[in-house]
Amino acid sequence: LRERGASATFFLVGSRIAGNEKLVLRMRDEGHQIGNHSWDHKELRNVSTAILYREIGFTDEAIRGICGGEGYWVRPPYGLLGKSQRACLSVPLIHWSVDPEDWKLLDAQKVSAAVLKEVRPGDIVLLHDIYGSSVDAAFQIIDALEEQGYECVTVEELLALYGVVPQKGRFYTSARQK
Repeated sequence: LRERGASATFFLVGSRIAGNEKLVLRMRDEGHQIGNHSWDHKELRNVSTAILYREIGFTDEAIRGICGGEGYWVRPPYGLLGKSQRACLSVPLIHWSVDPEDWKLLDAQKVSAAVLKEVRPGDIVLLHDIYGSSVDAAFQIIDALEEQGYECVTVEELLALYGVVPQKGRFYTSARQK
C-alpha cells in the first residue's frame, strides 16, 4: 500500500493482535486507520451488553496498548449489530457498500472483477487481508481504480472528503449517505 500511496482502514480482531504488535504499529505509522472488529469475531447482534462491552472493550484496550489514543471505530462481525447494541457504542460503525465475498471466491481475479464492476465514488469496499487472494486482489483493485482517477483513503478520510461528520452508534456504508 505504501508503494502505491494508498491508505486503508484495518479492522482488527482483538484476539489476533498479540504477537502482531509491530504490524499494528506499522499500519498506524504508514497512515492507515485502525479500527475494532471485536475480540473473537462472534456475531454481536443479540448479545448482552456485558458481552458487547467485553468484545469491543478488550479489543479497544489491545489497540490502545499499542497505538494509544481512543475511539476506535467499529466494524461488527458480519456487519450485524442490534439497535440496543448500537446505542451502547460511542463511536461510528462501519459497514460497506461493495462486498465481493472474497472469503468465498478465494480468487484474486474474481474478487478484483467483482469490486471493479460495482464500485462507485464514495464506496467502502470490504476485503479480508487474511486471504492471500484478497491481498493480491487489493493491489489489482488499487491499480485499476487509480487509473480511473480514484484515490484509496481510510474510511475516516473518505467521510471527511464528502463532508460527512461521523456520529456515534450510526452505521456508514458509503460516503454518499448524509
